[in-house]
Amino acid sequence: MTVVGGDSYAPQPYGGGGGGGHSTNLADILERVLDKGLVIAGDIQVNLLDIELLTIKLRLVVASLETAKAVGIDWWETDPWLSSKAHTLEKQDSDLEIENRELRERIAQLEAANERRQPIERGRESRKERS
Repeated sequence: MTVVGGDSYAPQPYGGGGGGGHSTNLADILERVLDKGLVIAGDIQVNLLDIELLTIKLRLVVASLETAKAVGIDWWETDPWLSSKAHTLEKQDSDLEIENRELRERIAQLEAANERRQPIERGRESRKERS
């Protein structure tokens, strides 16, 4: 095939159709979204005769890991399927639960001992007052 006049038939990027304007490719858009972050939120409600039957809340966050961490989203660090550190955190949580239970039991023992001691002390005080 011969092209007469030397015109090129190569496809133009989206939005780059001869206006001399600035074209944006997919990589630029993706870089901007990951750098700044993108949140899409929506709610779906199903009602029947003004009775709410179902509510679905949708939240989609698209961001780089650095951007997500900067705004406080870091659930993947504690998910046992995604992080080896999560197993260590689970062990620490288990240890804390055991320690918490032992402390509660100790407090209960101390309170019980204190309740047994109070009637004895009250009896001694009443004897001193009578004398």
